[in-house]
Amino acid sequence: ILAAILIICCLQEPYTMSKGTQLEGFCMDLLSEVAKKVGFKYKVHLVKDGSYGRQDESGNWNGMIGEVVRGEADLAIAPLTLTAAREKVVAMTKPFMQTGVSILLRKDISEGAGFFDFLTPFTAETWVGILIAYLGTAACIFVATRLSPCEWSQPLSEQNTFSFLHSLWYTAGALTLQGAGPHPKALSGRIICCSWWLFTIVLLACYFSNLSSSKTSDSSHLMVKGFEDLANQDMIEYGCLAGSSTLAFFKNSNNPVYRRIYEHMERTKSFVTSMDEGVRRAKEGNFAFIGESVSLDLAVARHCELVRAHEVVGMRGYSIAAALGSPIIKNLSVAILQLSEAGELAYLRSKWWASSCISDKAKSLAVQPHSLRGMFLVLSLGLGLGALVAVLELTSKSRRSAAEQKKSCCTVLSEELSLRLRTSNANKVQENLEKDKEKA
Repeated sequence: ILAAILIICCLQEPYTMSKGTQLEGFCMDLLSEVAKKVGFKYKVHLVKDGSYGRQDESGNWNGMIGEVVRGEADLAIAPLTLTAAREKVVAMTKPFMQTGVSILLRKDISEGAGFFDFLTPFTAETWVGILIAYLGTAACIFVATRLSPCEWSQPLSEQNTFSFLHSLWYTAGALTLQGAGPHPKALSGRIICCSWWLFTIVLLACYFSNLSSSKTSDSSHLMVKGFEDLANQDMIEYGCLAGSSTLAFFKNSNNPVYRRIYEHMERTKSFVTSMDEGVRRAKEGNFAFIGESVSLDLAVARHCELVRAHEVVGMRGYSIAAALGSPIIKNLSVAILQLSEAGELAYLRSKWWASSCISDKAKSLAVQPHSLRGMFLVLSLGLGLGALVAVLELTSKSRRSAAEQKKSCCTVLSEELSLRLRTSNANKVQENLEKDKEKA
């Protein structure tokens, strides 16, 4: 067990935060796990000037790096970026977290309108269910209007107006609230139609409600997926934290796109003085905040209207700093690698970067099939009831005909079914009608 060592940290959410007299956060949990593996006791205090560490013109370091260099602290644990300048004056462990430079924008700026956005109110499964309901309703109307004697009283001399194509057309007309006559006369057909009308009213209400909520009235529909898109447009302003390592990355880069971004920021003086100011301006719109991806991910987790671009450049790591020649630095690096391989670092990341936008995400999801299961059930019951009534209507007529013809009811019913469901029957009726016209 090593002797107790003095550790310095800096307040920044969610790495180190004050909770009463105690400190908590990602770095505090990491420090606890590392201390268990290496075997040392520690005492933590906050850095005096509140900064991470920057070298002035005379070559002196301030902040956490300065206190480690002067021997005022044994270790510095914070989101300290591993840089060449810092590596010259302090010893740094293997990175415990990877980060890079990315872009923070408001969602309506980062996402463009797609060709099939009108389908987004419903999931693919819901659309399939609607298609099945449409075809099933048309088939039920077709069958019910052929079986019901109130709709088709004389199959041998009358032509059935509800062919399958007309049933499809009628059902589609009802779905778009346009109507397509003629309407069914029989009770069975009207039950089916009423069930479909009720289903379509609720369906269209859900569709238009979700469609309108997914659109924003002030959207600029600008596609910004990365730094090249940002550099090639002039509709929105962009900037980074003044004097930050992010600014140094663009300033020292030889990439022409990054140079254009740096020159634009220098020309327009679009820098921000703090992370909070950058997040606030991004939320207001027409501003893209450039910063470290890990910090931007935290902003996205806390502010549901923001999103981070997928592109991340200039990858770098956060490390723990110790004095040059410190005997503990090797053991700390090994402990960090062990925590990474065991998944502990990923767990701590998910713990402290947990999103508070769960409810908002749920609201923006497309309508799932189970959300409309009640209406699908009502439609199914209506279709079943209409088909049953059609069979009862045909059975009632068959019983009367059986009594008149002195035949069994089953025989007459089977004859009626055969006559009404034969596909060639409609052609014969049409031929008979044409012959009657020629004779007339």
